[in-house]
Amino acid sequence: MVRGKVCMCHTSEAFPLLADSVEDEFELSTVCHRPEGLDQLQEQTKFTRKELQVLYRGFKNECPTGIVNEDSFKQIYSQFFPQGDSSTYATFLFNAFDTDHDGSVSFEDFAAGLSVILRGTIEDRLNWAFNLYDLNKDGCITKDEMLDIMKSIYDMMGKYTYPAMQEEAPQEHVESFFQKMDRNKDGVVTIEEFIESCQKDENIMSSMKLFDNVI
Repeated sequence: MVRGKVCMCHTSEAFPLLADSVEDEFELSTVCHRPEGLDQLQEQTKFTRKELQVLYRGFKNECPTGIVNEDSFKQIYSQFFPQGDSSTYATFLFNAFDTDHDGSVSFEDFAAGLSVILRGTIEDRLNWAFNLYDLNKDGCITKDEMLDIMKSIYDMMGKYTYPAMQEEAPQEHVESFFQKMDRNKDGVVTIEEFIESCQKDENIMSSMKLFDNVI
């Protein structure tokens, strides 16, 4: 993570924004899930009406039913990291977008998450990142959870970064982050500790820069 930027740029690319694509003539018959009205989505996100229309066109192109399940999400995401195994990380990312935990991501879910990632404040983005790392959604991050995330990133792109990540890098990053984030040394990192540590410690922010292009 660099200042206000949390590993998320490829998420938008994974669902192409096809501004010049032709509207599906059979939209009404093929789209099982229709999104909320654009006016309501515009109020709930930081996208313009035109941006939402373009986003929806791209989303529908990849997900004709109007929703995407975990397997489809992983398949789409893997196209951007063909050199590695992105399946585990894509699962974690899918769960972060699936805020109601119903096993699917609707266009509303996608637009809301992308709005935070691309247009949110630093604190908004750090909250989103915390939710990503909090794998079991119990309100805190354990060392094992953070290690699972870092290992999944290494599996996806670690061998192909420059300079190349060493195999022990995920464990080293986790130990360093936890030492600084777990301020009361209770073995878990709370949302308050996470945000405060990231905002105040330039070393943490710059250390996470390596993972900027994963989301």
